[in-house]
Amino acid sequence: MRYGIFADIHSNLEAFEAVFAAYQKEKIDAYFCAGDIVGYGANPNECIAKIKELQAICVAGNHDWAVAEKIDTAKFNDDAKEAIRWTQGHLNGEEKEFLKNLKLVDHEKNFILVHGTLNDPEEFNYLIDFYHVTHSFALMDRAICFVGHSHLPRIFIEDASGKVKEHESLAVHLDPKCRYLVNVGSVGQPRNGNCQASYCLFDSAKRIIEIKCVDYDIKTAQDKILKANLPPKLASRLDLGR
Repeated sequence: MRYGIFADIHSNLEAFEAVFAAYQKEKIDAYFCAGDIVGYGANPNECIAKIKELQAICVAGNHDWAVAEKIDTAKFNDDAKEAIRWTQGHLNGEEKEFLKNLKLVDHEKNFILVHGTLNDPEEFNYLIDFYHVTHSFALMDRAICFVGHSHLPRIFIEDASGKVKEHESLAVHLDPKCRYLVNVGSVGQPRNGNCQASYCLFDSAKRIIEIKCVDYDIKTAQDKILKANLPPKLASRLDLGR
């Protein structure tokens, strides 16, 4: 099977369409989203519709649940809060219900999918330090777990002795003696200094995981954000990859 796994679209339709076009060249069998379809960008309706069109299995991101009023926004910064309120005003009841019904963790045959960490997934912690990395490894009942949330593409490996390290590249050939935590990066708001949209491929037959990136029409995405009167910073950060 060839899986397309992505996260953190954040209502950025231009980035999502570019990722989908890239996936079309990869002969993908099934799609999975590690959360945050909405928030920040100006096309929440279209991005939800695209998820449904792809029949992607999706877990809840903190922005998804905040828009659905399933969690409060106390931990969100002011720009994120404003984008949540704007998004709530632009979705209908059916779309909000779709976001509300997203589960926190999905267990597939070959991997696990979660937005933040496996330990306390409802807290939407960031998988950016070895405390959360090691705790998530301890809870894994599969060899692979895919996450999003930090918008930083990274691959962590636990070897047979239990030693954990970060892989030196964004592509890895799977060792049956190891386990893997993979942050697939962000489709719609990268924060690793690369403004391209990030996405991940997992070939279970060849046992290869690779995180890739693709150019998209950033200016159109920025113009839509500004036209919608969303916070200008949400537009300006897109071409900085921050």
